[in-house]
Amino acid sequence: MTRPSTRRRLQAAGAAAAMAAATLTAAAPAQATAHPACATPELAAGWYGDNRARLQQLIDQYGRCNPYRPSRDKPVAVFDWDNTVVKNDVGDATMFWLLRNGKIRRPADWKTTSRYLTPAAAQALATACDPLALPGTPLPTGTPEGAACADEVAAVYGTSATRTGATAFAGWDRRTIEPAYAWLTQLLQGWTPGQVRAFAAAARTENLAAPIGTKQQVGTTTATGWVRYYDQQRDLIKNLQAAGFDVWISSASPQPVVEVWARGVGVTADHVIGIRNTTRDGKLTTHLQGCGSVADGADSMITYVDGKRCWINKEVFGVRGAAAEKVQPAARRQVFAAGDSDTDVTFLRDATALRLVLNRNKNELMCRAYDNSDGKWIVNPMFIEPKKQKTTPYPCSTTGYTGHDGTPAPVRRADTSVIPDQTDTVF
Repeated sequence: MTRPSTRRRLQAAGAAAAMAAATLTAAAPAQATAHPACATPELAAGWYGDNRARLQQLIDQYGRCNPYRPSRDKPVAVFDWDNTVVKNDVGDATMFWLLRNGKIRRPADWKTTSRYLTPAAAQALATACDPLALPGTPLPTGTPEGAACADEVAAVYGTSATRTGATAFAGWDRRTIEPAYAWLTQLLQGWTPGQVRAFAAAARTENLAAPIGTKQQVGTTTATGWVRYYDQQRDLIKNLQAAGFDVWISSASPQPVVEVWARGVGVTADHVIGIRNTTRDGKLTTHLQGCGSVADGADSMITYVDGKRCWINKEVFGVRGAAAEKVQPAARRQVFAAGDSDTDVTFLRDATALRLVLNRNKNELMCRAYDNSDGKWIVNPMFIEPKKQKTTPYPCSTTGYTGHDGTPAPVRRADTSVIPDQTDTVF
């Protein structure tokens, strides 16, 4: 038999429980509704096929509005820069500007500008350039008397060969560095990072103002003279940031140069990873910062193919030492990556959710993207002057992969099976 006092306590407890349940029920709709300050961004049109929907799905799934959690770790998105976020190459634009404006300082010995420069290239550069200036002073490559020097520098940079066809670079690892890309950065020696940013800003102004298709004279030859931001990529970056993504740029152009251009899509300098010189007394040297097991000044690990993985692991995820060269657990990798070239293939493969490829007919990248073995690859034509359809299959099963020593080989999946040749279908 229940006493009256006990019955009253039970009735009171039941009433309190009912009130609490009513309060939770009333609050439930508010909890299910998105935070009033949170709105899932929507991408603009202009994408191929269902790519916009796939990218929107990424934002909806990983953005902070699903559900709204202001303290959640930001998902990481990494973009290559040249021909991914912009049409054409900002490194090229900077090199051409330097040559036209006489801003490359003559080294005392051209062999010191790159550990991979061949004796034939060093001699060709010395012959064409050394009589024009004292060591450490700018070469007059923008003048008629400096045209031959400008031509030689442009040939070594643009073709990895001298004007007479001699090989300009030798002995590098094809999966960690491209000597010609690095050489531009090394030729900035003697300037401060701030001065290089000013050079890049001047080149940017010229190239954005020039009509599409513009050619410029460099020495006695002509070169591409225009660059454009892709509206679709600018919109994608803006919306990823609005949704709470941590957006980074990884580029094989010089660090100060990409910093200047990245501002145009709202990415700050501390989220740019370019090729980085070492400095002495505040000025850039010909040596490069290292990553992973590569020490500063060893000049052999830049943001290029496997080197991009290393630098992303180091700068974005704080992985130090040789571990930065290895694939990390999924929680320490980017969820999204975008690129256009074989130079981007490793960091694209590391992305855990979605990988965007702009089709420039690059063998290894397109083999992997079209194979799409895990369903996470999407392919889009270039937004300006897209490539035509490749008329022959990509040679995935034979020569699509370039080994560390430059030897061609089949492209293999993670399980080592060979990817069959792929037909170009997105153009």
